[in-house]
This record gives sequence, C-alpha cells and structure tokens, in this order.
Amino acid sequence: MNTLLPACALRNRRLHLGVCGSAAAYKAVDVMRMLQRSGVLVGVCLTEAAQRFIRPLTFAGLDAAPVYTRFFAEDEEGVFAHLEPGSCAHAMLIAPASATTVSRLACGSADTLLAAQALAFDGPLLLAPAMNPRMWAHPATRRNVDILLERGVRCIRPAAGRTACGDVGEGKLAPVEEIVFAAAAALLPQDFAGRHILLTLGPTREQWDDVRFWSNFSTGRMGAALACAAALRGATVSAVAGPGVPELPAAVRRIDVVSAADMLAAALDVWPGADAGIFAAAVADFAPVPFGGGKFKKGGADSLRIDFSSNPDILSELVKHARPEQKIFGFAAESANLEANARSKLRAKNMHLTAANLLGRPDSGFAGDKNTLFVVDCRGREEHWPAMSKADAAWRLLDWLSTL
Repeated sequence: MNTLLPACALRNRRLHLGVCGSAAAYKAVDVMRMLQRSGVLVGVCLTEAAQRFIRPLTFAGLDAAPVYTRFFAEDEEGVFAHLEPGSCAHAMLIAPASATTVSRLACGSADTLLAAQALAFDGPLLLAPAMNPRMWAHPATRRNVDILLERGVRCIRPAAGRTACGDVGEGKLAPVEEIVFAAAAALLPQDFAGRHILLTLGPTREQWDDVRFWSNFSTGRMGAALACAAALRGATVSAVAGPGVPELPAAVRRIDVVSAADMLAAALDVWPGADAGIFAAAVADFAPVPFGGGKFKKGGADSLRIDFSSNPDILSELVKHARPEQKIFGFAAESANLEANARSKLRAKNMHLTAANLLGRPDSGFAGDKNTLFVVDCRGREEHWPAMSKADAAWRLLDWLSTL
C-alpha cells in the first residue's frame, strides 16, 4: 500500500490517532507507521484501557508526537490537551474504536481525554471499530454508529472472521491497508469527487495453446498508482486490470480481464458513464493465432511456427465512442525518439494528455517503483519529469489532467 500513497501530497499533513482498549490495539502501530512512511505527521491518544494492551512508549519511540494519555498531566500535555488536536490536525482517526468510545461519542460524553478530543474536533473524523461480534451486532451499538454516520463521521466497517476471544463474525478490525487508505483520503483534497474514471492497467495475455501465451513485462504498478490517486481524491474508479496487477484499494472497482479483446469489451461497457479515460495498460498489439490441438508438442528443431493477427486498438476504439467532454489520457512506452513519438501518439489518438517513458532503464518503464516521464498535452504544453515514485507521478498527472 505504501508504494501507492503519494508522499508529495501527504507530506507534513497531520493525523491525530486515537487508540481504544482492544486486542487489536497493536495494529494501530502499523497504521501509524504506514502513514509516517508517506510523510504524515501523527499524534496519538491512548485511552486508559488501551494502555493495558500497548504502552505509550511504543508510539513515542516510533516518532509519534505528541502522545496523550490522561487529562491535566503537567509533565505531558498541559491543560488544553482536549482541544489541541482540533487546532492542528487535518483529520482524526480512532482505530481501534471500542463500543464504549462509540457510545460516548454518540451521546456527547467527554469523560475521557480521547472522547473530549473527538468532540472538539471539527475536521474529518473516522472510526474503525473492533469488538466482539455480539457487541457489534447489538442494537445499541448499531444505533450509536448510525447516529455518528448521520453526523458525518466516517466508519470503516469491521471485518468478519475469528476474533481474539474465539467468536466468529463481524467485529474484527478492518485490514490495516483499508484503514490507511481511508485515513489518507481524509487528509487529501476531494477535488475529483463526483467524477467517474475508467482506467486500464497491466498487461494482456494472448493465449496460443493450453499452456502458453504472448504477453509483456508490465506489472500494472503505474496504473495501480493512478487508480489509488484518483480514488484518494474522491473519484469513482473502474479499473480494468490485466493479469498480475497488484491488489487495489477496496474503494476501486476492479474488473479483471485476460486478453486485449476482454479488456476492450470491459472498457466499452464502462466508457459511456465515465468522465475520463486513463489508458495505462500495456496491451499486446498482436495475438498468436491459436494452436488448435491442446498443448503443442515439440517435434523437431524446425517444427514450430506461430502466426499472429492484430489485436484491436482499445484507445482508438473508445475515442470513436467519446463524448466531447470526456477526457482521454494515454501512455506511450518507447525505446527511442521519446518526444517525437509521444507527440505523434497524442495527435494520432486524439488525446488530451500523453505521458511517455523510455524502456530498459531502472528508473523508468515496467516493473519498477519509479518512473521518468515526458508529458505533453493537447494545448502544446510539455514537461520532462525526473525520476520519482509512481505514486507521486500519478498524483502530478491527475493535477495536470484536472486543468484540461
């Protein structure tokens, strides 16, 4: 997940993290560390019950600052500790959130430091509940959650499974990656809210016989970073993903495909309702004519012959069906003549924006965590970008797309 979070946008944003008494309290450390690796500054408040599961020193030793533990501690927070997060944090997350704290917030009780901080916080407030499944299912708990949702509090629903007490059901803390994604979104502008983005990413595989296929080295990392960035900014994202694409956030609608024909069919289905299309997939231009006999058997040095046919051009096909207001953004992976080929592809495909990179370099192209890009748009603006993480490049590309 960390490689998908844009440090360029999250750096020096501040999150206040509340930790309640739960066997899942130790996972709050993982949440904090993942956010810190993307440059987020994290302060922490532990309830008295939470301190029975994990010590404040653990958070302080991992650069959380400040770390709150109690009201009016002269050697720690001062007399306004219940107000401080509301004046400096951009978002507040309580993970895990106990049934007791959920109840306190629903009824407006400020009898603990964490509850007072949450009640005094007027920014985005997120809860990630974790408790026994029967406690989560109890009508009182569900009503308390509904009250908070009606007030604009965001809830990251618990997962189902076996809990620490041995019971099975919904009540486990949501996956850390899901919590981190929701927290990051709360820290970032929602300037893509209300937009629907179609994204193609990853390779395609063109089957030849029952065990062999024609493909390329694409991993889909650049496309995954774009999907994550768009969802973090509030967009509805439909990602048509080829084989081997890494896991995407739950907020992204993923449509798995294999061949170029599959990808085209899925993209055509989504395209009419999209506001923009981002075409980052490395689609095979050609497909082997299928071998009709199951698995090909080697019969001699000169026994293999493979014929190829052209695959459909997905971007060109969707451009034919584009409305004037739909934005079209494509990629160009080149082995030479980067600028000329990028400009040519922009014009030939009638795109608004093209990002091009050179293959065969450690800081550009397939499989790596970084990319070096030449970016050109339909208005003639051009820029060369130095090597940067694909997550940061994705964020900057969406900034550019939003201006067109």
